[in-house]
Amino acid sequence: MLADALGRPLRLIVTAGQVGDVTQAEALLEGWSGAAVLADKAYDSNALRETIAAMKAEAVIPSNRSRKVIIPHDGEVYRHRNRIERCFNRLKHFRRFSTRYDRRTIYFEGFALLAAAMIWLR
Repeated sequence: MLADALGRPLRLIVTAGQVGDVTQAEALLEGWSGAAVLADKAYDSNALRETIAAMKAEAVIPSNRSRKVIIPHDGEVYRHRNRIERCFNRLKHFRRFSTRYDRRTIYFEGFALLAAAMIWLR
């Protein structure tokens, strides 16, 4: 999920449970711009960092423990990463989203987009 600086959802891609999130990061960022991209350690990859650099944005991603050369990040800016967690929390207030009653992905994604629109209208 991609969220703005206020923690409102902008873009959502639903993947299978066993697929890593970093595989969809470039698709989420496509067409968007900003001063910085905040993400957690799961998104620490050289390819994603190059994509963010091509956007002329700062990658605020802590290095994974397995990385040989630690790449520093801005700790003050990284503190604002909790806004994406708040966005997920707002979406989880919708019971149908949090329990995933929908078996088909298209129905789940449709309701997630409806819930995101309701968050924007508040």
